[in-house]
Formats: sequence, C-alpha cells, structure tokens
Amino acid sequence: MLSIRKRYRIDRKSVCRLKFIFEAYDGIAMVSTTNPYAAEVELGIPPGCEADVDDLIMDLGRDMIIEPINSSN
Repeated sequence: MLSIRKRYRIDRKSVCRLKFIFEAYDGIAMVSTTNPYAAEVELGIPPGCEADVDDLIMDLGRDMIIEPINSSN
C-alpha cells in the first residue's frame, strides 16, 4: 500500500520540533522538508494513520503555525 502525502507550511523555527514530535510517535508519519527556505514539509502517512495524524496536526496548530498546502497533482 502506498503512503498518503500531505504538505504543510510551518514556521521555520518549528521544523525541528515538528520532526521530533512525529518521531516520538513511532511509525505514525515520516516528515520530510521539501523547501527549507519556505519551511514546507511533507508527511508520508501510512494507511490507517490518517485520523491520528490529522488529530496531532490540529493539536499542534494551537501552538505553532501549520498551513496545509494544496497539491495540484
């Protein structure tokens, strides 16, 4: 099965924090920085983890700027 890809723009100072938090939730998603200058990250989400990732993103959005990036694909 293929992972689901979601892209977000966050505050540049929060990139490491976001990666650290997702690493703590072992296997929930893989975080990749797609554009370090614009602080754009991509989450690779395994099937079945979408709701957990959405909940975590919503919770993190209370403390940091997290804006979804709509992909044109």
